[in-house]
Amino acid sequence: MRLLDGLIYGLKRRLIGPVAFAAFAGLAGCGYNALQQEDENVKSALSEVLNQYQRRNDLIPNLVAAAHGVAAQEASVLAAVAEARAKVGAIPVTPRLVSDTATLRRFQDAQTELTNALKRLLSAAEHSPQLRSDPNFQDLERELAQTQARIAGARDRYLAAVRSYNVTVRQFPTSLTARVFEFKDQG
Repeated sequence: MRLLDGLIYGLKRRLIGPVAFAAFAGLAGCGYNALQQEDENVKSALSEVLNQYQRRNDLIPNLVAAAHGVAAQEASVLAAVAEARAKVGAIPVTPRLVSDTATLRRFQDAQTELTNALKRLLSAAEHSPQLRSDPNFQDLERELAQTQARIAGARDRYLAAVRSYNVTVRQFPTSLTARVFEFKDQG
């Protein structure tokens, strides 16, 4: 019995090192760090999109004010812009927006409605020679166009970050780690 205990003890001592090494190596390749990095990339990209939307939202009152005095006949267009801006402002923009797909969809829909209202405003402005010649309105229109381009670029980067995150979440063996730590595909 004592001989058997001695053999088991010796075997345990010899196996502890290789088993510990194998466990460490297995954990090193589990993908947890990659998941964390991809998740942060998505949050950062969404933050950039939200910043550009806020920049556009901040420009709108000045654009509407410049157009209001000259384009009184386009009151319905100005009202549509104000209403769309109010809808965007009614949706809380928090870090949880990334994980709440229903709120994110509502937010995107409100942003699309605002974009369409702004297009109608700029179209109406093209038919107003007085507004077209106003340097303040021209500057605001140019700044709005630049912001729209920034929004498009930021959205492209966000979608690329989500795509990369989703690939990481779905890949084996990272998918096992994602399941354990509740990292979910972002659709």
